Amino acid sequence: LHTGKQLDGIWHTSIIVHKDEFFYGSGGISSCAPGGTLLGPPDTVVDLGNTEVTEEIFLEYLSSLGESAFRGESYNLFEHNCNTFSNEVAQFLTGKKIPSYITDLPSEVLSTPFGQALRPLLDSIQIQPPGGNTFSRHNGQS
Repeated sequence: LHTGKQLDGIWHTSIIVHKDEFFYGSGGISSCAPGGTLLGPPDTVVDLGNTEVTEEIFLEYLSSLGESAFRGESYNLFEHNCNTFSNEVAQFLTGKKIPSYITDLPSEVLSTPFGQALRPLLDSIQIQPPGGNTFSRHNGQS
C-alpha cells in the first residue's frame, strides 16, 4: 500500500487591512468588505500582526502594484496568483510572510504526475472571485 499527501487544491488568500479585504485575480487587484466575495467567509484566518503603514500610503502602494507586477494579465494560477500578492503585501505591511504551506502548494501540485498532466489546462484558468470591486485609487476604497 502506497499513500501520499492529499492535495485538496490551491488556497485562495487575501489581506484584510484598514477595514477592507484586498485580493488579486485575473481581473487585477480587487477589494471588498471582509468576507464580501461570493466565496463567503474564510475557512481560516491567520493574524499577521499590526501595521504602521497608513491607509494613504497603503493605497498608493496598491495602486503602484496594480500598474506593474499585479496587472490582471500578469495572473498565473501557479506562478503569480493571489498567494503571491498576499505574501508581497503582508511583507510590505508587517515584514512577515504568509505561511509556507500556502505558498508552496502550487509547486507541490506540479510535482505530481497528475499535476504535470493537467498543467496545460490549469495554465489557461483565470480566477477572479466574484463580488469584489476592481481596485483604483481614483475611486477611494473600491
